[in-house]
Amino acid sequence: MIVCFDIGGTAIKGALAFSPDDIRPFPRIATPSADFSAFVDALKSVIEQAPERPTCVAISICGVIDPEDQRANVANIPCIHTRLLQQDLEAALDLPVIIANDADCFVMAEAARGAGRGHRVVFGIILGTGVGGGIVVNGSLINQQGGFAGEWGHGAVAATEAGEPPLHIPRFACGCGQKGCIDATCSARGMEKIHAHLTGKTRTSEQIVADWLSDDPEARRTIEIYIDLLSAPLAMAINLTGASIVPVGGGLSNAIELINAIDLAVRARILHRYNRPVIVTAQLHTEPGLIGAAMLGLAYQPE
Repeated sequence: MIVCFDIGGTAIKGALAFSPDDIRPFPRIATPSADFSAFVDALKSVIEQAPERPTCVAISICGVIDPEDQRANVANIPCIHTRLLQQDLEAALDLPVIIANDADCFVMAEAARGAGRGHRVVFGIILGTGVGGGIVVNGSLINQQGGFAGEWGHGAVAATEAGEPPLHIPRFACGCGQKGCIDATCSARGMEKIHAHLTGKTRTSEQIVADWLSDDPEARRTIEIYIDLLSAPLAMAINLTGASIVPVGGGLSNAIELINAIDLAVRARILHRYNRPVIVTAQLHTEPGLIGAAMLGLAYQPE
């Protein structure tokens, strides 16, 4: 039995995991973002409810562990940002600790129990507030020791012309400090920026997608350009990884018609020609971060 957590900037979700099919969540609790002692106490409050001493603690976080110095890059939880988080938590909890990025946990869950079952290389992507991803090969994360593999949302690669006829699209500033990242251009906020640039109107991504489905001409043009901007770098990522399936999570994945349209555009641009969908909606809509963390923890083998 292990204890697993999915930790975001506002809430901590905890669970006991006895097997991949027996994960028992607890009610979520607020994330103490500014006080490390309070953060540890929040984790202990869940661990103490376990009926026996857990084998380990497995954590999905909204950040990355640097593979070189093992420090946590979790800007929205200041009390753990830049810490040697695994080392500090193991000392505080007196238990082995495994930490993975939330997108990595998402793709781990999808590869084992969701849309990626039966595929050797699974590239899971997030299309929501941000654009992220993770890679599983032969059932194992590429980022077993932390790292940025699969983070296709960052890098100044967004096209400055898109659509037919082509229109100029600005290189939007990204939170990572660069301009022209897919995270800034093709996230939900990016879709809204594109729409505002084209029409001068402020709409939420949900409204834009709904208008597109209603065949509104302005929304139709926005989505055409959005898909054009997204599909080329996603096709390149598939060519590079050799992924044969790409489960999509995040808020935009709820628009099945949008995911289907992205799939058609990407399949027209990748080298291998599939006669089946490659870009698909994720199957595990409930707690994929907890499921992925649980799977990593349950696979833990003490040295």
